[in-house]
Amino acid sequence: MGPYAVIEGDTTIGAGNRIFQFASVGAEPQDLKYRGEPSRLEIGNYNRIREFTTIHRGTAGGGMVTRIGNHVLLMNYTHIAHDCQIGDHAIIANSTEIAGHCVIEEWVVTAGMCGVHQFSRIGAHAFIAAGSKISQDVPPYAMVAGDRARLVGVNTTGLERRGFDPDTIAAIKSAFRTLFYGKLLRDEAIKQIMEEHGHRAEVRRLLDFILKSERGVVGRDRE
Repeated sequence: MGPYAVIEGDTTIGAGNRIFQFASVGAEPQDLKYRGEPSRLEIGNYNRIREFTTIHRGTAGGGMVTRIGNHVLLMNYTHIAHDCQIGDHAIIANSTEIAGHCVIEEWVVTAGMCGVHQFSRIGAHAFIAAGSKISQDVPPYAMVAGDRARLVGVNTTGLERRGFDPDTIAAIKSAFRTLFYGKLLRDEAIKQIMEEHGHRAEVRRLLDFILKSERGVVGRDRE
């Protein structure tokens, strides 16, 4: 733990973490509805929390807990608001601000100066380009950019680095073409994808994410 870093509140920190100078970990949430409830922050193992990062505890309206997984890198000036859930191996780059109640799944990478709207979800292995503003859910494996963020393709490089085999990547790309670039309605597209690639867990995960989205999904703007 570096000098002038602060850890407060009901905060649990696992093994092998490094918290750099001037970080603020476990402060009460910036939510006007918060009335001192005994909320908490849970941090897993082997994370790096860099300078001036802020991570806030949960609220009664969000399950009372903020969670950081394992092997997460939070770069300088990042903000993780109340009730967020950050998955394993996520990399949140400098000055990215994540509002309350967001879910960031495993292996997500955000470039610098991104903004994520409250209650948004970012699916596993997605890549968020620098300066992006996220106001809808980002599907797994996607690459998005812009203000407001638009789908620009599949995060192929990230999938290759994490050992996805070529056939699986090809199936994901095929599913993206049907879902996001074709003319089928959502349910028709999902039915076709299940017929073609439903035997692949990675594709089923993509479809399950789409079906559970409450904010709408980047890339399906017409719906």
